[in-house]
Amino acid sequence: MVPMTEPPSQLDPRKFQDPFTTAKGERRAHVALRSLDTLWFNTGTLCNLTCQHCYIESSPKNDRLIYLTAAEVAEYLDEIEADGLPTSLIGFTGGEPFMNLELPEMLEDVLSRGFRALILTNAMKPMAKCKSALLELRDRFGDRLTIRVSIDHYGPQVHEVERGKRSWRPTIDGLIWLSRNGFSPHVASRRLSGESEAAIRSGFAGLFADLGVAIDSADPVALTVFPEMGAGTDVPEITEACWGILGKSPESVMCATSRMVVKRKGASHPVVLACTLLPYDPRFELGRTLAAASGAVPLNHPHCAKFCVLGGGACSRE
Repeated sequence: MVPMTEPPSQLDPRKFQDPFTTAKGERRAHVALRSLDTLWFNTGTLCNLTCQHCYIESSPKNDRLIYLTAAEVAEYLDEIEADGLPTSLIGFTGGEPFMNLELPEMLEDVLSRGFRALILTNAMKPMAKCKSALLELRDRFGDRLTIRVSIDHYGPQVHEVERGKRSWRPTIDGLIWLSRNGFSPHVASRRLSGESEAAIRSGFAGLFADLGVAIDSADPVALTVFPEMGAGTDVPEITEACWGILGKSPESVMCATSRMVVKRKGASHPVVLACTLLPYDPRFELGRTLAAASGAVPLNHPHCAKFCVLGGGACSRE
């Protein structure tokens, strides 16, 4: 099976321009930070793969977001503790987080402070180099450490169209290693094939059974199936009236409960962003500290509509 995609309609250039008003002159929806439940750290955009549809354009050459240090991560953990924030989950994304050599130190700090940790990874060679550190963390902290493996389809063909030749087997081997060594791995997939979510979950159920991996494919946390995104695809703008029309609450959107820390190439310090999906858009840079980043976020980007509100996506579902 190969990915089945239709040519996207082009985004109306009048949309997503004003933070307060839509192209039709309606009041744009904003999302207040209800509580900082999850703090993400982008450990750097360098990756061992170059995927065709990576939302953050990670690759072996993209260092637009440079490696965070363990000391920089610690500053934000200190702020959480000093301000008594309700944060319980610390997420690590990239790029490939295991390419940052200070990731084990970051995880040690996070877990020893009592937080839970979530790592998003392709489970390939960079993770394999950290096996001994991971085993030690597992022994000390148990299931407070979750590793989510990115597998774009339950079959190798679609996965390798997206991630490149010979990318399937190393990822599957990494998933099996995690399962056999006392971790409870999760999997993140995507709707690249054009199949229904039910069909995708059914396909993964067969894969997990064949591999002897105990993951419940019906569990939306254990197997997350993300909606596809495309900044150039035409999508409706989200207005204040949409919450009632759609039967949704602003509190259901990621930016109501999470923020992400990044460090830009050439910058002297990290900054806090509204969202894991918008690492480069300066409109979503909220400040240097968590306190500065506590304001409401205008849903002023196509991803806000397609992924979060209409697609129901959330990077830290639990």
